[in-house]
Amino acid sequence: MSDFTSRARLTTEALRDLFPATPLQRNDHLSNRYGAEIYLKREDLTPVRSYKLRGAFNAMRKVRATNPDQGHFVCASAGNHAQGMAYACRHFGVRGTIFMPVTTPQQKIDKTRTFGGDAVRIVLTGDYFDQTLAASQKYCAEEGAHFLSPFDDPDVIEGQASVGVELLDQLGAAPDLVILPVGGGGLASGVTTYLRDAAPGVAFRFVEPLGGASLSAALEAGGPVTLPRVNSFVDGAAVARLGAHTYDCLKWVDPAQVLLAPEDRICITMLEMLNVEGIVLEPAGALSVDVLPVLAEEIRGKTVVCVTSGGNFDFERLPEVKERAQRYAGKKKYFILRMPQRPGALREFLMMLGPDDDITRFEYLKKSARNFGSVLIGIETSSAENFDALAARIDAAGFSYRDITGDDALAEFLV
Repeated sequence: MSDFTSRARLTTEALRDLFPATPLQRNDHLSNRYGAEIYLKREDLTPVRSYKLRGAFNAMRKVRATNPDQGHFVCASAGNHAQGMAYACRHFGVRGTIFMPVTTPQQKIDKTRTFGGDAVRIVLTGDYFDQTLAASQKYCAEEGAHFLSPFDDPDVIEGQASVGVELLDQLGAAPDLVILPVGGGGLASGVTTYLRDAAPGVAFRFVEPLGGASLSAALEAGGPVTLPRVNSFVDGAAVARLGAHTYDCLKWVDPAQVLLAPEDRICITMLEMLNVEGIVLEPAGALSVDVLPVLAEEIRGKTVVCVTSGGNFDFERLPEVKERAQRYAGKKKYFILRMPQRPGALREFLMMLGPDDDITRFEYLKKSARNFGSVLIGIETSSAENFDALAARIDAAGFSYRDITGDDALAEFLV
């Protein structure tokens, strides 16, 4: 047993002062679908609805053990790390200063205040996270406080390893495969470092959002690199640069073990888990489940653990999730239609719609002194194949149109 493994087990024991082990649940729906034993490690059921509390607690515990006079901790976060640190500050009775971007949704600010109570102070500064981070680090140095990294800290990594300790103890035997989401790499670093020592036969797959593949980029470059652009939809895993410590823990990973999940496909998984299982997952929390169809042949007959890393989902985002899911499934499209400016033209177009086609958006402004006008139209249908039939009818009628569903720039502006 390595020193890390021993420390991870001690950390797990210490965590019991904070909350019980999160459930490891066999999921009948997924198990039956894939002909496998699929278990969910429900990190969405911690007191702060994500695994982040583990790392924050352990790092704070270690600092307090070596420097009892340190009673002030600082972090920069607009999400789960902020809530985990706030909860830990209240537990240890220390001060916490949490820097958040000015653009942080009020719901996240309120939840962080709820978890931290009088122990934490929230500072809203900067429109972008880089500005917020710089302000927090400057303040931390001036105040002599301890900066608590969300992932790139050995003690945080050790805290996240407790997920691996629990799942192995709960299962009672080594699973064949563990599927882990990756953002900054703290969770994946901790769990794999522990399990590679405690259960060497376990295989791993790592899942990153397509628009934030920092682990893939680091493995390709031979070290952490900063992504030029990050899609922030999967906010719990949208990290522009893998940590230095986490890269050291994960540099053994074969790039073929890393899977990329399109943001819109993740929405389908989120809705399925909500509608079928009643499980609320945030986008990052759904990553491990999202790749099961990709691994269907590989996992048949095997025991698989998917770590559902968080469930902090703001239901005000639900319409966006539904929209993205429908577009990815091909059941909703947007068109720019050139329509003749004459009486009856609109009626002709409406007659082309099939029985399952529904107009969800229609914008048209008649232009004077023009023979044609442009219409922005959104159509939702029951099956993606229905659009092929609709396109054939539009073509036969001689109407000119452009499908803008896949044009990110136009769709973001217009839709």
